[in-house]
Amino acid sequence: MAIGGGAHSTWGTRFGFLMAAIGSSVGLGNFWRFPYVAGENGGAAFIVIYLVCVVFIALPILMAELSVGRHARRSAVGSVQKMAFNAGAPGIWSVAGWVAMAGGIFILCFYSVVAGWVVAYVFQMATGQFMGLSTDVVAGRFEELIGDTNAVIGWHTAFMIVTVGIVSLGVTKGIERAVTILMPLFFTMLLALVIYAAFTADMGAALAYLFTPDFSEIGPQTFLAALGQAFFSIGVGSAIMITYGSYLPRTDNLAGSATIITGADTLVAIVAGLAIFPFVFAFALDPAAGPALFFQTLPSAFAQMPAGQYVGTAFFVLAFIAALTSSISLLQVVVAFAEEHTDFGRTGSAVFFGVIIWLVGCGAAFSGGFFDLLDTLSGSVFLPLGGLLIAVFTGWVVARSLMRHELAGASNLVFNIWRFLIRFLVPIAVFLILAAGIASAFGVSLPGLQG
Repeated sequence: MAIGGGAHSTWGTRFGFLMAAIGSSVGLGNFWRFPYVAGENGGAAFIVIYLVCVVFIALPILMAELSVGRHARRSAVGSVQKMAFNAGAPGIWSVAGWVAMAGGIFILCFYSVVAGWVVAYVFQMATGQFMGLSTDVVAGRFEELIGDTNAVIGWHTAFMIVTVGIVSLGVTKGIERAVTILMPLFFTMLLALVIYAAFTADMGAALAYLFTPDFSEIGPQTFLAALGQAFFSIGVGSAIMITYGSYLPRTDNLAGSATIITGADTLVAIVAGLAIFPFVFAFALDPAAGPALFFQTLPSAFAQMPAGQYVGTAFFVLAFIAALTSSISLLQVVVAFAEEHTDFGRTGSAVFFGVIIWLVGCGAAFSGGFFDLLDTLSGSVFLPLGGLLIAVFTGWVVARSLMRHELAGASNLVFNIWRFLIRFLVPIAVFLILAAGIASAFGVSLPGLQG
C-alpha cells in the first residue's frame, strides 16, 4: 500500500497495530519513571490509585484519540481539522493537534538523549565494566557519562540514526515490521528477568511492597502523582495515538483496542516492578531513590550479583527496546504531518525532522538547563494541554452521533460511560495535571498538594 501524500496506508495486521501502539506506550516511563514514582509514593497504595486513573482517565482519552485519527485518516493536525469540519466546528480546533504534536517533538528531543544513556549502559554492562565496583564508584560512572558531552552526543546520534532508519521505511515495512519483532522479544526477556529475580533475589519483599496497600501513605500528592503517571505512561496527549489511529481500518473495534493497549502498558509497568524491586530489596537499596534508581542504584546491584553482567545487559536491552518503540512513534507523528504538507516524501521527511530533533537534542546534551526546559514544556504544558483539548473537543464539540459511529464496537453502556467521563471527569483531572505542572515549573505550591 502506498504511503505518501494525504492518504495513509493501513496497518498490515491488527497484531501489528497493537504491537506498535503498545510499544509506543511501553517506554522508558515503565522502567525509569514508574518504579521510582511508586517507590516515592507508598508502593502498593500508589498502584491502586494508578490503576483507577488508567481506567477512568487515560483509557477514555486513548479511545478519543484513536477515534479522531481513524475518522479522518490524516496526520494529527489534519485529523482534528477534518473532524472539526465534519462536526460543523471552527477549524481553529486543529490547535489541539498542533499542541499535541509539539509536545511529542519536545519529548523526542530530550528522550533520545536519555535513550543514548541507555545504549551506553548496554555496552558498558555487556563488556563487564561495572562488575565488582562499589556503589559509589558505579554512581560516579553515571556522573562521568553525562559529564562527557561528546560521548553523550555520540550515543544520542546512534539512537536517532536507528529511529530515523525505521521510520523512513514506512508504516508497514518499517514501523510494523520492527515492532512485531521487538515487542515479542521484549515481553519474553522481561518475563525471563522476572523469573530470574524470583529465584535469585528477594521477590517476597517486592511482592509485599507492590501488592500490600498502606493507605496511610496516601495524601493529595499521591493522587496527583498517580494521575500524572497514568496520563504520561499510556502516551496520550502527544498525538501518537491520533496518528496511529489514522492507519486503522474501519472494522477495528477502537474500544477493544484501547483496552488492550492500556492493559498491556499497565501490566508491563507492574511486571517491570517485579523485575526491579527484588534486586533493590535483596541488596538493601532504596526503592524511593528517584531517577538514580535506574542509572545508579540498579547497576550497583548488578555489579555485585552472580551473573550480574548478563542480567544487567538484558535489563538495559529491554530499556533500549522500550525507548526505541516509543521514539519511532514520536517521530512518525511529525513525518505524517510532513507527508501531507511538503514534497519531501517519507524518507526526506524522516531525515529532515530527524536532523532537527538531533540538533535540539545536542543542545540538551550540552545544557542541563535546556534539557530541563524541554522536559518541563512537554510534560507540564504541551501534553496535558493537548489531552485537555482533545477531551473537550470529542466530548463537547463533536456530535454524539459522530463519536458513536467511530466507537460502534462499544456497547451502549460502555459508550455512555465513556461519554460521561470524557465530558466531565477527564477534563477536570487533566486540568489538575496541567495546573500542577505549571505551578511546579514556576515553583508555586498548590494548596493541599505539598508533600
